[in-house]
Amino acid sequence: MGRPVSSGSPFPRWLDADPEVARLVTEEYGRQTSTLQLIASENFTSPAVLAATGSVLTNKYSEGYPGSRYYGGNRIIDEVEDLARRRATALFGAEHANVQPHSGANANLAVYHALLEPGDTVLAMRLDHGGHLTHGSPASITSSYWRFVSYGVTPPTGDEDHPGEVIDFDQVRDVAKSEQPKLIVAGSTAYSRTIEAEPFRQIADEVGARLMFDAAHPAGLIAGGVHPNPVGVADVVTFTTHKTLRGPRGGAILTTAELAKKIDSAVFPGLQGGPLEHVIAAKAVAFAEAATPGFRRYVEAVVANAKALAAALRAEGFRLVAGGTDNHLLLVDLRTFDPGLTGKTAQEVLDRYGITCNRNTIPDDPRSPFVTSGLRLGTAAETTAGMGTAEMATVASLIGRALRHRDDVAALEAVQAEVTSLCAAFPPYPDLAGSG
Repeated sequence: MGRPVSSGSPFPRWLDADPEVARLVTEEYGRQTSTLQLIASENFTSPAVLAATGSVLTNKYSEGYPGSRYYGGNRIIDEVEDLARRRATALFGAEHANVQPHSGANANLAVYHALLEPGDTVLAMRLDHGGHLTHGSPASITSSYWRFVSYGVTPPTGDEDHPGEVIDFDQVRDVAKSEQPKLIVAGSTAYSRTIEAEPFRQIADEVGARLMFDAAHPAGLIAGGVHPNPVGVADVVTFTTHKTLRGPRGGAILTTAELAKKIDSAVFPGLQGGPLEHVIAAKAVAFAEAATPGFRRYVEAVVANAKALAAALRAEGFRLVAGGTDNHLLLVDLRTFDPGLTGKTAQEVLDRYGITCNRNTIPDDPRSPFVTSGLRLGTAAETTAGMGTAEMATVASLIGRALRHRDDVAALEAVQAEVTSLCAAFPPYPDLAGSG
């Protein structure tokens, strides 16, 4: 057996098996723990979630559902999946849960497959106004099978008290009446305000449409009680388990007992083969963690941190789309800070010097989705690491300094040193730090 590749690795048992992969895992651990993680769709899972994801459950093939598998030896696996389903339904108050989708995109595609015929019309949020690729983007397979029409947000007003850039429900109703969709999709991937399901329900009922709520981003906030729960209002709720819910990478679907069979059949055998039962076990762990009082305090802190970061960024000269945030993310319009600064350049500069985020279009962005005029920032991961509102003010200052002095290497290196020091004070895995 070879010698360990790094005496400081947090994964000592892995090192002899495959030094190349071990080196890369160790380096990624170092990147995650020494740089700021501000991507709104990322988080740090608990060690228990990590352990379940890396467990022997990955060895078992289990096509089908509990009690109805196509392979033998699934008695324990059935218990694992039933546990995840029970915990999911209890957490969100749903009648039925499917925990097999490999991702949020798979979950959305399964719902379309279950509830629509090819060519049916779907009304969903525009990508450049905050929607997701699976909400009908031409780049997504969804637009090849179904006809998508879109709604967006209201124009900016320039009024700090009523800034605009919120969902335009008059437009939702008008488009729904004129296009008669079979399904209306609520939810977003880059929208910083609360999304209520009830106004969508009213419009769906007016035109005889089903309602799907894509809760990929606010799922953890819903579980913790700081965002309205769409379960019981929408016909189907999809979500991912790896964002604010702080679980493994994956998806899930919540629905009524009436639609349970259709949804299950759409997932398997409609779209997927064998489920990832090691990930399903990790989802069960995450659902249990999200049901605790500590998780409620956590999501309250996530929202408080997002509001603090928003206020500090405004003080740095940035404009925030919709004027601020009600959830875990904020969308920054860079043009008031520097008209020549693109989201692409900002992302690359910040990433190079220790601040990880993603470029994002803003509503009616004059630049392409590859370049953009905005950044999307989220507070879920660093809140998990223990940062609070005081640290959010520091983060905003570091972002402002880095982008103001993006051509000054000395200034950028000073920012990087401060980032490293800040992250060292808030390790997401304190029990792993320094082990080896």
